[in-house]
Amino acid sequence: MPYLRVHEIDLYYEEHGDGPALVFAHGAGGNHLVWWQQVPAFARDYRVITFDHRAFGLSRDVPHGPGRRAFPLDLHALLDHLGVGEFAIVAHSMGGRTATPFLWLFPGRMRALVLSGTIGGALTDEVRAIQAAHAARVAGRSMRSRALRPDAEREDPDRAHLFHAIGRLNPPRGPGFLAPSPGLSRWTGSTTPLLQRAGLPTLFLVGAHDMIVPAEAMRAAHRGLPGSRFAEIANAGHSAYFEQPEAYNRALRDFLDDVYPPTPSAQPTPHAPGRPA
Repeated sequence: MPYLRVHEIDLYYEEHGDGPALVFAHGAGGNHLVWWQQVPAFARDYRVITFDHRAFGLSRDVPHGPGRRAFPLDLHALLDHLGVGEFAIVAHSMGGRTATPFLWLFPGRMRALVLSGTIGGALTDEVRAIQAAHAARVAGRSMRSRALRPDAEREDPDRAHLFHAIGRLNPPRGPGFLAPSPGLSRWTGSTTPLLQRAGLPTLFLVGAHDMIVPAEAMRAAHRGLPGSRFAEIANAGHSAYFEQPEAYNRALRDFLDDVYPPTPSAQPTPHAPGRPA
């Protein structure tokens, strides 16, 4: 299996297809496996790269290691290892903690940004107010219970079971792993100025019934970033890519076709993990 030794850990990754590089960064409830409905759809004409963040899936973190602070550095090392210069990224939920710091640390490489179920730190007064009201509404509910739309386990029990089963493959992590870190103080105010300066094609993509990052907050973040785009997936919750893959992929494809289209010469390759290093 393909691993990269980076920053004291073995980082697991896969790549599929040929064409412009398209990275998928998973959220806290998943790992590289959650993208199983996106990889074959986009590997036909993109070089699709998935990976496990440290402490997720097949990647591990070192004891008392940097945790999520190393996320953008790990991705940078992986892309260098794979010879990837420019790329687009689909950053879901926690993946936003990889994408926006990467943009700040390594400007000029990212060509398009999809913030999926995350505002990517693009806070405004309106976003803060919406988030505060939402937090009060869902107080006492676990993150697991909010990972899918409210009726997912009743309406689509097989898919809901698979989603949670994939998440259970993740190794145990300390309770503070995802807590805000003082080491990220430069990014914890608002990333809106960073995104504005970057002038990057950006799509805010959210499930209509997201109970972790409400659609209203995503729409407000979109309004706070002139030139960005917004798409809402019906009958989907926080994990819209998993719950409604066809609609999600269509919204993603429409955006990429416009701002980061596949090259005409891209040829499909068999769906198989990794390549020889």
